[in-house]
Amino acid sequence: MPTGASGGAGGQSERQRAIPPGQERRLIVAIDGPAGAGKSTTARLLAERLGYALLDTGAIYRTMALRARERGISWDDGPGVAALAEGLEIGFRLDGAVNRVFANGADVTAAIRTPEMSDGASRVSALPEVRAALLDLQRRIGGAGGVVVEGRDIGTVVFPHAEAKFFLTASTDERARRRAAELRAAGKPADEAQTRAEIVARDERDSTRAAAPLRRADDAVEIDSSALGPDQVVSKMAGLVAEIVAARARVSGGA
Repeated sequence: MPTGASGGAGGQSERQRAIPPGQERRLIVAIDGPAGAGKSTTARLLAERLGYALLDTGAIYRTMALRARERGISWDDGPGVAALAEGLEIGFRLDGAVNRVFANGADVTAAIRTPEMSDGASRVSALPEVRAALLDLQRRIGGAGGVVVEGRDIGTVVFPHAEAKFFLTASTDERARRRAAELRAAGKPADEAQTRAEIVARDERDSTRAAAPLRRADDAVEIDSSALGPDQVVSKMAGLVAEIVAARARVSGGA
């Protein structure tokens, strides 16, 4: 089984050995949380650890923002942006440390990973028409299970019956530091104070929007990653997923 992190490998191996063959691919794992909490990195590493597929719903909204910008459609035009979902085919492929995103066969990975598209994704995702247009697409991609899905309303709206739910968060300062470092690593200018202001604005927009606001599902396990590395977060999640799968197997008579 692929491994994406080394932390806690010994204990995790013991849990994984308790999972009946084939059962580990059945769950839908939902990871929600605010911008900059580390959801994308965590989801990728967790998918690798579990051998699951990875669905980045944020990338779908970023792609919608990109398509709207390319066609001169305002990010506040609900019907106009929603119409762009017709005929849209989204695909994902893990390529080392990158989850590559394809829109109708074109690789848009780099184009959607900019501060502008981050802002655009937040704005178009607040539009009820856009959320409705993309809901079926997201459920179709991840509904079969064996998938890690990350976003802001996965455990509350997209997959409310997901078997494993997590709410990943971190302090505002830590999220700003991480985001600024990420941009600099990509060769893009980043002012940490400005990045922090953008995160605060996005938090406000995401948590107060009328359509599917950001919130922790009642049955989600909250993890504060402020003082944790990705390996530690992934080990916590992988351990809990393994315990859920093992419990399901016992109930069904598989253990």
